[in-house]
Amino acid sequence: MQPTATLILALGLAADAFAVAVASGLKIKYVKVRKALKIAVFFGGFQAIMPLLGWIAGLSLRTILVAISHWVAFSILCLLGGKMIYESYQEDEEKEFNPLCNSTLLALAIGTSIDALAVGLGFALIDSSIFTIITAIGFVTFWLTFFGVFIGNKFGNFFQNKIEIIGGGILIAIGSKILIENLTNVAV
Repeated sequence: MQPTATLILALGLAADAFAVAVASGLKIKYVKVRKALKIAVFFGGFQAIMPLLGWIAGLSLRTILVAISHWVAFSILCLLGGKMIYESYQEDEEKEFNPLCNSTLLALAIGTSIDALAVGLGFALIDSSIFTIITAIGFVTFWLTFFGVFIGNKFGNFFQNKIEIIGGGILIAIGSKILIENLTNVAV
């Protein structure tokens, strides 16, 4: 995968975590670097670990699904992108939560990184190098969530839904690119 595409993928996957970090910044009265780092470590760590787990699971399925792998990757990315766009239009339930509580952070980090698990599965099927990808995803998510906490604390809900729409569109575009590249390689 090309570096630009890897970066774009990482940005797309980090969109959910960024939106949650912005919402967390709203809830934290006095944001300090230590608090933002805690949130960034949870989100960046899970966004890096989940695609690796998906990739490992996908290795066992690769021989079975290799002929349709580009369709699987396309479907996974489009479904996840569509889900992100759909969810951006849903009303958020105003629940009280403490974004610095470890159990809350764990649940939020897992919830926002499920799509990364599916992406890892897709990359196993198309035989991509996962280590560069997971490093980029973890790094980008870490920094976006770190700054997202401060942005949320200063600017509120203005960005939250727009970021999810952009992230969903990016995932759909990457899925389409994978499908087009594989279909044109097969036809040649």
